[in-house]
Amino acid sequence: MSGHSKWAQIKHKKAATDAHKSKIYGKIARMISVAVRERGTDPVLNSALRVAVEKAKEANMPSDNIERAIKKASGGEKEALQELLFEAYGPGGAAIIITAITDNSNRTTSEIKHVLSKHDAKLAGQGAAKFLFTKTEHGWEAQTMLPVGKDDEKKLLRLFDELDEREDVQEIYSNVDFSKE
Repeated sequence: MSGHSKWAQIKHKKAATDAHKSKIYGKIARMISVAVRERGTDPVLNSALRVAVEKAKEANMPSDNIERAIKKASGGEKEALQELLFEAYGPGGAAIIITAITDNSNRTTSEIKHVLSKHDAKLAGQGAAKFLFTKTEHGWEAQTMLPVGKDDEKKLLRLFDELDEREDVQEIYSNVDFSKE
């Protein structure tokens, strides 16, 4: 009975879930690092760190990993991470804000431009889409929602999925109302 090994199925399933967890933990660790470098290690004074730790706990990230990310960032290691904000317009005129944390802004910018162009979206200038959003403690919130057609909705969902697969991309915000038909 070749090909029916239960262990092989478990091994492949575990590898897939471990890869997914690793990707999420990596994003959160970079978020923690940026928060610590900008505002310090005290979560009482550092709201960005507090939010990042909350996200880590929601994702069931082990506390050892959280503490290790904080220590690594406060130790002043050579890796210079920076937070980037991209503004774009997608199919149907949807405004998009993309936040990223990277050690190489040129690489990240070109990757995001490439993904946007593949999905009929374009990078916009600074302030071109940000005025449609309000900055909150947990990210960017759209002031008004934009209804889009089914075709544009499918394009946008594919765009968001591909952007989310990028390691440097942290969050994607849009003013699209997906509940309308």
